[in-house]
Amino acid sequence: MKKLILALLALNLCYGTYAQDSFKEGKIVTTQTMTTDNEQAQAQLAMIGAIETVSYFKNKKTRAESSTPMTGKMVNIVDGDANKMLTFMDNPSIGKVFTLQDISLSNEDKQDILVKKGSETKTILGYECQQYFVNMAKDGQDVSMELFTTKAIPAFSQQTALFSEKLSGYPMYWSMDLKQMGTLMTITNEVTAINEEQVAAGIFDLTPPEGYKDMQPK
Repeated sequence: MKKLILALLALNLCYGTYAQDSFKEGKIVTTQTMTTDNEQAQAQLAMIGAIETVSYFKNKKTRAESSTPMTGKMVNIVDGDANKMLTFMDNPSIGKVFTLQDISLSNEDKQDILVKKGSETKTILGYECQQYFVNMAKDGQDVSMELFTTKAIPAFSQQTALFSEKLSGYPMYWSMDLKQMGTLMTITNEVTAINEEQVAAGIFDLTPPEGYKDMQPK
């Protein structure tokens, strides 16, 4: 379940509609907000505020970049073919660190995922989106998500890739409720811009940058 949550959290996004066979790479901008019912944690989240993430996609690879004064610069690179995710950050508190993880799910993890198609649709940036609900529960951790996805954007999304058998399309909006040890956290992401443009293949390299320390225990 820890791997599943990491895959969900890792983490994007002009008006118009593009045909799927001609819009194969580009840039997506998203705005993320986080709230919690824990007053102390909420005060820290309020200091961070809304986070803008700029993502680049090409085929089944994505690179998401964000930065805040408290967390520093963070980059997530996901290779959907290799099922691997590289995360590296230059954090004011812990310095330059990285993790390289396998994000493929076991059959057991997949059995813990319940996907239901909703009855609503909404238009986001000119794209018609279908509502879905996702619920997961394991080892005392409860996760529920609401997503609005469109099939008009062929960018790879690790969120929908996890549920590909029951859910399709790129998530233009998703909200996730995560409850641990009695504390509820809500993470909301919404696409604010999409540009079709050429993207260099080299930016999706899964090699950790020089000068960064591995955070994973050996």
